[in-house]
Amino acid sequence: MTKGFYLKLAASNIKKNYKTYVPYILTCIITVAMFYIMKSLSLNPDLEQLMGGQHVSYTLYLGSWIVGLFALIFLFYTNSFLIKRRKKEFGVFNILGMEKRHLAIVLGWETVYVLLIALAAGLGLGLALDKMMFLLVAKLMNQKTPLGFYFAPQAVMITVELFAVIFALILIRSVFQVQIANPIELLRAGNAGEKEPKTRWLMALLGTVCVGSGYYLAITTENPVASIPIFFIAVILVILGTYLLFAAGSIAVLKLLRANKNFYYKTRHFTSVSGMIYRMKQNAAGLSNICILSTMVLVMVSATCSLLIGKEDIVNTQYPFDFTVNNYETEKGRDGKVYEIIRKLLKEHGLDAENETEYTNLTFSAIWDGEGFVLNGEAMNAGLADMNEIYSLKFLTVDDYNRLLGERQTLEQGQVLICSAQMDYKQPVLNLFGDEYQIVEQMEEFADKGNIFHADLLQTQYLVMPDLESIQKICAKQAEAYGNRASRIRRVYGFDSDSTPDEQKQFFQDAVAAVRAQELDVRMASKADAAEDLSQLYGGFFFIGIFLGMLFVMATVLIIYYKQISEGFDDKERFAIMQKVGMELREIRASIRSQVLMVFFLPLAVAGCHVMAAFPLISRIMALLNLTNTRLYMMCTGASFLVFAVMYVMIYAVTARVYYRIVSG
Repeated sequence: MTKGFYLKLAASNIKKNYKTYVPYILTCIITVAMFYIMKSLSLNPDLEQLMGGQHVSYTLYLGSWIVGLFALIFLFYTNSFLIKRRKKEFGVFNILGMEKRHLAIVLGWETVYVLLIALAAGLGLGLALDKMMFLLVAKLMNQKTPLGFYFAPQAVMITVELFAVIFALILIRSVFQVQIANPIELLRAGNAGEKEPKTRWLMALLGTVCVGSGYYLAITTENPVASIPIFFIAVILVILGTYLLFAAGSIAVLKLLRANKNFYYKTRHFTSVSGMIYRMKQNAAGLSNICILSTMVLVMVSATCSLLIGKEDIVNTQYPFDFTVNNYETEKGRDGKVYEIIRKLLKEHGLDAENETEYTNLTFSAIWDGEGFVLNGEAMNAGLADMNEIYSLKFLTVDDYNRLLGERQTLEQGQVLICSAQMDYKQPVLNLFGDEYQIVEQMEEFADKGNIFHADLLQTQYLVMPDLESIQKICAKQAEAYGNRASRIRRVYGFDSDSTPDEQKQFFQDAVAAVRAQELDVRMASKADAAEDLSQLYGGFFFIGIFLGMLFVMATVLIIYYKQISEGFDDKERFAIMQKVGMELREIRASIRSQVLMVFFLPLAVAGCHVMAAFPLISRIMALLNLTNTRLYMMCTGASFLVFAVMYVMIYAVTARVYYRIVSG
């Protein structure tokens, strides 16, 4: 056989199988385009020059490899549908005299065709959309965009190399499947049914335990910092449990439905339930993938939307004042110089300081051992301490407390006022690093009075001490324990201004420059600057979340489409037999609707359960980013689910029609 023959046969095969190849090729094109766009954006120097662009560039870099890994797994998965549908065709070629090595050559040329089409069209689409995506990122980050078009040869090379490797691996797997099968197996493979699977109660129980454990961790974890590692553990448990439940639990449920005579012995239920039982092994993987992808889309989109919409609340929580000055100067004469600079600059800029607040503060972390707070520098510095036992201790003097909150408390040496929302401390004495303090009063609320401290990530204990000397004594102890990682006492000065954001930014730049010129040990923060930084950062996150969400939605659609096509061909002969023995067309349509509805909406329902169970844990993770508006996150989650459900219904309408055309054709 000439090489031209293989080229023509490969092209002819793709053309004849266009119903399955066209969606696959489109998916390859879109995946190539998405990978190139993310890689190109991560390498774009113009993006790094934007404020906050370095964080977004790094996140895009990580996101591009997530897309690459996803492409490897997903294209392998979808290609398996193609090979299954075409095994009968390969069997015919083999019987007609074409050897296995000839089939391998044909498969090789088909793979080359698809790869070339995917790369050419995908890179073309990526190049066309790259600038538009950059403009979109810049818009979401509230940044002005530079003129010109950036082309990244490195991104093109990486894209070509990655997808060449992926398609080479797909080809090796496809050739291996054809090589190990004999012609009779190939002829029967497309129509091969599954034996009735046994009800694996142990696997179903294990799946229930995994999902239940993941749910338990998500619901019961209260420490925001501990939520991050626990989140990944919970995700792994839920993913594993989802696969086990769809594989074993679904069979158990279907057999229970079959045992229910009132439900099972109805025309539309009889054929659908019996058919799904016999094919549940292949159904389980597809349904689990759809469920996991749907959950990922809902979590990513709702989280990134919440951050973008709630950025104003985040800024107000983290920065209670328009300007905050943290003065660490202790040398007499220099400690008051910063205030002279600030007041002078306010006068020069024609601004007024409003809602002025000033207090002394010391903040550091300590470990609660059940009886008191201890300083363990080795455990804290090495990250070996239990996150649930770590507390953030915030100290201030009773004079500052009274002045700020309008109280009239008095404290003697060895006395303390405490407030902790996370700890119900009932003992009359508090042990602080070996010293005992008599608790005069345990307050129920503290942080919400006057916005003295912004939200803390750890469990927080507020402690009001008799005087500055008491705080200095405690500071010396933690400095001895923590060394160069110890905290220092600071004098906090916060104030608001009636000026515009641009005026605030200019004042802040001048103030920072003036403080640096005097070499003062001072840290300053501006709400206007922070708002701009967060707007840029969360805008970039929102873009990435929507971008990856679109990719996962596309994957979900394609998995559903191929699943419906595959099952349609499998069911075609079965429904033909049913029609010959007396089943009416109306009854076939009802049976199809029953089967598709049962299979189709189960992943969406389970994904909804996963999102609801994960809500408390993700809410605490969002608190790490200072998004404490749980109602906003709840609304974004609900809206994301509704939009996704509408899309899901539309996919159902299309795929059900395709399935019906196949089985009734």
